[in-house]
Amino acid sequence: MKHRYFFIVMVVLVMTACTTLNVFEKSIPFPNHTWSSTDTPSFHFNITDTNAFYNLYVVFRHEDGYRYKNIWLHITVHDPDSTYSFNREFTLANNMGWLGTAMDDIVDHRMAFNALPAKLKKGQYTFTLQQLMREDPLQHVLNAGIRIEKVTP
Repeated sequence: MKHRYFFIVMVVLVMTACTTLNVFEKSIPFPNHTWSSTDTPSFHFNITDTNAFYNLYVVFRHEDGYRYKNIWLHITVHDPDSTYSFNREFTLANNMGWLGTAMDDIVDHRMAFNALPAKLKKGQYTFTLQQLMREDPLQHVLNAGIRIEKVTP
């Protein structure tokens, strides 16, 4: 009976874990764990499936010594037809602690910046990140990046 229950739980976990397919993820490390506002990492990827919907994430990793509950980012997007940019605040912590996944003194965050899955145009994309915090350079930052996931039905 225990084996049967275990099998059912494993099947459910595998099925729910397979709801998205990782299309692209890349992070850029920052030397000396500091991110200067003049350091603007760019990430390039190609979209071929225009029928799919995509979730877009900022990936951010910092040390426990990071002093803020948030980070402000300037995100620039070059899609096949246009260029646009926006400023966005991402919440990293609340009064209970970090919202990301912590291991020892390193905290990982994967934060969506589209409210609903989006259709993307076919072609080359470039995302550029710039930190907009008052502290410059920003201390205790290990890396930042972008993750694009194709949503599967």
